[in-house]
Amino acid sequence: MNVLEAEGIVGIETFFTPFKGIGGKLRLQPEDFIVCEVSNYPSKSKNGKFLITDVTTKNWETNLLARELSNKLHISRQRINFAGTKDKRAITTRLMSIYGVSSEKLSNIKIKNVKIENAYRSDFPVKIGNLIGNKFDIAIRNIEENISIERIRNITTFIEKYGGFPNFYGIQRFGIIRPITHIVGKFIVNDDFEKAVMKYIGNPIEGEDRDSYKLRERLEITRNYSEALKSYPKNLNFEKAILNKLVINPNNYIDALKELPKNLLTMFIYAYQSYLFNRILSERIRRKLSLNSAIIGDMVLPIRRGVIDDNAIKVSKSNIEKVNLQISKKKAAVSGILFGSDTVFSDGEMGEIEHKIIDSEKIDPRDFIIPDIPRISSYGSRHPLLSSIDKIDYKLTKDEFNKEKNVLILKFDLKKGCYATSLLREFMKANDIRNY
Repeated sequence: MNVLEAEGIVGIETFFTPFKGIGGKLRLQPEDFIVCEVSNYPSKSKNGKFLITDVTTKNWETNLLARELSNKLHISRQRINFAGTKDKRAITTRLMSIYGVSSEKLSNIKIKNVKIENAYRSDFPVKIGNLIGNKFDIAIRNIEENISIERIRNITTFIEKYGGFPNFYGIQRFGIIRPITHIVGKFIVNDDFEKAVMKYIGNPIEGEDRDSYKLRERLEITRNYSEALKSYPKNLNFEKAILNKLVINPNNYIDALKELPKNLLTMFIYAYQSYLFNRILSERIRRKLSLNSAIIGDMVLPIRRGVIDDNAIKVSKSNIEKVNLQISKKKAAVSGILFGSDTVFSDGEMGEIEHKIIDSEKIDPRDFIIPDIPRISSYGSRHPLLSSIDKIDYKLTKDEFNKEKNVLILKFDLKKGCYATSLLREFMKANDIRNY
């Protein structure tokens, strides 16, 4: 399977830059992928009920980190909030808030590969999505020595002159080793909760560790939830939470799903919407329609003081010149649909693309109203087609860990909701989706 066939699993079906890639591998060690959140810090308050803190981790998935913190602090998981999820195999710094805990109690807990610092009190929590963006410092290793700096410069110059790169939702949105989050979401949207549960707790996938593969494979055959609960390892704790509920009531798949954290349940729906968006964006690129200027029928999102406004403006013959002027000033962005219950389609050729992709899935806007789990229903929205970027710093040098290979160091900043891997794939054009 080539890279585009593999990435097609998550809706990414084309490349943007017209140059050969450099190959290589990401995340050979966590230090190769450093992410520092550019946060919106809640205002300080001496007697505030929320403890605000910077948390730096190595090899920690965000939901598991929140659960570990809740266990160590002996509080409900619901009292811990963060602005955005971060890559697991990486060194990441993000802002978190914890309700009703003293600074002293927080400073006394010890978690391996977790550093908690700069704590202060506030009347306000950190909320999901409430961040400005992220700073990245990334090493791509295992690059052949014959790859020239000219190839890297060509890709960099192309993206910088264009003003950005396709704003695909990256593989992390769907699961790097097990890219199934959107498939679970599709089953939930289709009210097939049994398949949603089994796709998550069963469904062995090549590439995951062999023990987990065999345990999932056995569960698919036996449907013995009690046996699986006993045999699944500790690191599959979300699967075990579902299994624990199924042992009590083997047919209540809805309540079993409700054992998962709200943000993870919501992510299933978001991931399915992201998959559809990726397919729509891929089709627009294939048709050679611009991402950094609008055509008639497009829906454009205003950008005010660097913040994207959700109130889209439809592009017509009468306003297209003015709209494109605003886009050139980075005060607006062409958007694609994140399909939901209150979806508004584009017109013109973009509308044709959106209808084509949505119709192929045989779904209806009302499907995103989920009566059995109302809190994960989604109205839908729109998302910029282009991830803007002004400057990419790069350096090609010898790899200190493998003297026969080179390493490319990339440093850049991205706005929230934009994926570094969607930029990196334009450099790498790797043969294995898991290299991202």
